[in-house]
Amino acid sequence: MKKIQITPGWYFSDDAGNQLDRQLFVLLEAVHRHGKLTRAAETTGISYRHAWNQLNKWAEFFGTPLVEMARGRGAWLSPLGEKLLWAEQRVSARLGPQLESLGSELNLAIAQTLEGVRPVLRFHASHGYAVELLPDFLKRQEIRLDLQYCSPREALLALNRGACELAGFHLARGKAGVGLGSDYRSLLKPRGHRLVRFITRRQGLMVRAGNPLGMQGLADLADGAKGQAHFINRQADSGTRALFDGLLRQQDIAAGDINGYPLEEYTHSAVAAYVASGMADVGFGVEAAARRFGLDFVPLASEDYLLVCHQRSLSDPRLVQLREVLSSQAFHDAVSALPGYTPERCGEIESVEALLD
Repeated sequence: MKKIQITPGWYFSDDAGNQLDRQLFVLLEAVHRHGKLTRAAETTGISYRHAWNQLNKWAEFFGTPLVEMARGRGAWLSPLGEKLLWAEQRVSARLGPQLESLGSELNLAIAQTLEGVRPVLRFHASHGYAVELLPDFLKRQEIRLDLQYCSPREALLALNRGACELAGFHLARGKAGVGLGSDYRSLLKPRGHRLVRFITRRQGLMVRAGNPLGMQGLADLADGAKGQAHFINRQADSGTRALFDGLLRQQDIAAGDINGYPLEEYTHSAVAAYVASGMADVGFGVEAAARRFGLDFVPLASEDYLLVCHQRSLSDPRLVQLREVLSSQAFHDAVSALPGYTPERCGEIESVEALLD
């Protein structure tokens, strides 16, 4: 199948026109993951000699090593090597979902011209790791998913104006979810909408490995020496930001007392990459992002990620097949492999009243 794939790219270059080879990032990530150059070369599909030559070439380019090695201790990234790798990961984490949405839109237009009209399910949703699984699973059912990432409010507005058949948003359990539920109340139609259960996930503090500042909760963000920790936030219209602000209000913590509160990133992965790079001490997001970047995680809230459709759409073959996918053991296994995620009641139908009451 012909498919457009849009990926972010950035380069170092010098006055002579030499540019950093992007394969270097793959090699640096492998060294970081395996701690041995031999294993890193093997997993990236190049010879040890070529890997060695690449590292020497770019060490000369920068004037400092990117990887340190010692007999009996393996290999590890130098401070510059770490910064280069985290920069690459941060760029991908911030821009990836936006480019994925654009790619989905372009692929849909081109595929319909090349292949004729195939079933398309338009899905607007808040970004999440479980959501990322859906395109491949639905492709097996011969359904093309037009996935557009946006804020929960934008997703529900799109559903109400007919711009999509399915909208995704997440709602915290307990007191934190009560306030958020009222925010969505005007956009959810008890008679006209139905909820499809999707997944549950944990949100909390992402901290550096070993939790060196001893962060245990939100109060630590504004408490004495710990309160000097540098925080990285999510953007104002995101569901995760709404959850974070709601938790602050519950504990009577002023946003102005948190060092770094105005600084924003646009995905869970981008927040995790920011902390992993050393540019911040702590962020707020899902556990899966923290684990992916080698961070520790302090759980603070559990939330349900829910899908919304029109009641009349439940008999639509596309929605029927979607629910079959959500109920399948293969999808449950894929979700369960994500740290902090569970496929609880995945695929079940529920009324809007049950959510808002």
